[in-house]
Formats: sequence, structure tokens, C-alpha cells
Amino acid sequence: MPLDHYRTLGRSGLRVSPLALGAMNFDDGSWGTAPEDAFRILDRYFDLGGNFVDTANAYNGGQSEEVLGRYFAERPERRQRAVLATKFGGTMRPDDPNAGGTSRKAIHEEIDASLRRLQIDYVDLYWMHQWDRHTPMEETLSTLDDLVRAGKVRAIGVSNTPAWWVSRAVTLAEWRDRAPIAALQDEYSLLARTPEGEQFGLARELGLGVVPWSPLASGALSGKYTRATPTAGDTRRGAHVAPHVGDALFDLVDVLGEIAGNVGGTVAGVALAWVRQQDAVTSTLIGARTVEQLDANLGSIDIELDDEQLARLSAMTTPELDYPMTVMESIALPFQYGPTTINGLTSTAFQR
Repeated sequence: MPLDHYRTLGRSGLRVSPLALGAMNFDDGSWGTAPEDAFRILDRYFDLGGNFVDTANAYNGGQSEEVLGRYFAERPERRQRAVLATKFGGTMRPDDPNAGGTSRKAIHEEIDASLRRLQIDYVDLYWMHQWDRHTPMEETLSTLDDLVRAGKVRAIGVSNTPAWWVSRAVTLAEWRDRAPIAALQDEYSLLARTPEGEQFGLARELGLGVVPWSPLASGALSGKYTRATPTAGDTRRGAHVAPHVGDALFDLVDVLGEIAGNVGGTVAGVALAWVRQQDAVTSTLIGARTVEQLDANLGSIDIELDDEQLARLSAMTTPELDYPMTVMESIALPFQYGPTTINGLTSTAFQR
């Protein structure tokens, strides 16, 4: 599947690449990817047909947006081609309780600040970065609708948000003729599969696009962590990787490596292909610190896992979903239908 085989993003008319480029690492070079390297990564991604770039207001204190702003200012023709997404919700002034979250005050301030840093007049997709339990839903939705009507935002998405909130928000937007929520951005990988319960069910029912973040589980599925190299030369490992390192990860990496050998790919490439081939997924968010890392991740686009390979990997990391999914699988289906197969789903006899 080429990078320029686009997909519509949920409840919007945006056409996006099956792999999206995350810009979280872009900064002045003091921590992440310096501007000159970021420009090379972006050039490579666009040259290959990619068009979906994702950032956030709070990434590196706004530096990620600033780097992208410089890039598109120097290459205005690329801005027209890009589906450029940023996020709001992260505070830029931790000492000010009104600076973060999803209130009307915060959203208006942050969209204007993001547009200044990006040096543009509008963003194609504006993500709510996290659910804000302290702001009424109506206030957030009406403010986002105002931004769409004002031309500052083309489409709206939500990330890291409970399914009940999204479901109600989508319904309210429909009833009140407001800009629809187009997509979800969820953490999802072979090591983080709980979205298969509530989040993916919500997306299918309401027609939302799904854009997974951290599809390599913060690097745990990069292929670096094996029994022979359990720390991969990094004694810290990182707070997000350390919980995964152990026999279960090593067993999974062994199978990923075996499949990679069969399909002519890498461990990371197979892990990314598994995410990309899940039916709820629209576009998978990848990151890169160098052009070489980008090319390695983009190589996953050429990997097509067969049904047996997909099932084998899925069986190794089948998640324990929250209630009521546990009841649905173990009790509800047998209670409703007995030992029957319907729409390809088989249930067993109900045990009283």
C-alpha cells in the first residue's frame, strides 16, 4: 500500500495518508530533532506522498509548532498539500489555572497562539488533547464550533477521552447542528489494546476515524529490546518502556522477528503493519528523529500480514477488557444465542 493511497478521516472530507507523521520530537535540537533535520524528515515524507502531519501546542513548549511554521513558511506549496493537525488542552503557563484545559477562554487563547507559531491562518484538524473534567461539555463544543465557523479550524478530533464523553458530544453536535467530531486519537499497539473495547466500538458505531499514537509502545516494539539486549544500552529505559520489558515482550519480539524474516521487513515494521491493518484504524501516527528512522518506519507500508500472521500476533496480546466487555464475551453471547455462529462470531453453550 503506497503512502499516497489516502483514506477519508471519519466524519470529515479530509483525505489522509495511512501513516501520519508525528512532530512531537521537533525542537531547537536541545532535546529532540533540530530544525534542519526536521526539515529533511518532512521533505522525505512529503516527497513520498505523505500529507498528514500532527503536533500539539505544548510539545516542547511550543517549539514543535514553531519548527513546522518555519518549514511551511519556506515551502508554502507544501502547506496547501498538508493536512496539518495540532492540539489544545496542555497548559503553556502552569501557574495560571485558566491557561490549560478546554474552557472557552483557554481554547481561544491557544488556537491564536498555535496559529502564530505555525505562521498560518487555519489548521486542518484541531484535537482536544485530553478530556477536561472541570469544563462543561457544552462550553467546549460550542467554542470549537465557533472556530470552525470562523475558518480557523477545518475539522475537530478528540484524544485521550472517555468513550461516554465522546458519544454524548457526537450526539449533541448532531442535534444542535454543530461541527461534528471527526476522529479519535488513542494509544494503541500490540501492547496497548484496551481501545478495542469501548473506543473502537464507539468509532465504528458513530463513523469516527481512528489515529493510533505510540504504535510501537514508546519503542518497546522497535526490536531493540530482546533477551540478549534487555536494556538496549539504555539503563533508564524510560518510564513508558520499563513496564513492558520482560519475558512476555521478548516472546512477542521473537515472533515479530520470525514474521519479519518471512515478509522481508523488520520487527518494528511488522508491529506497525499489525496496527495499520486493524479495521478500525484510519491512519497510524509514526515518529522519527532522523530520516533513517523515518524510512525504517515508512517501510511498514509495504508489509501486508496475512490472516494467520495477524491472528498469531493478536493471540499473544489479547487484552483483558473492562466491564461490560467481560460479561459480553463470557456470558451474554451464550445466554442470548447458545452454541451458534452469527456474522462469523461463535458462542458456546450457556452453562447454568
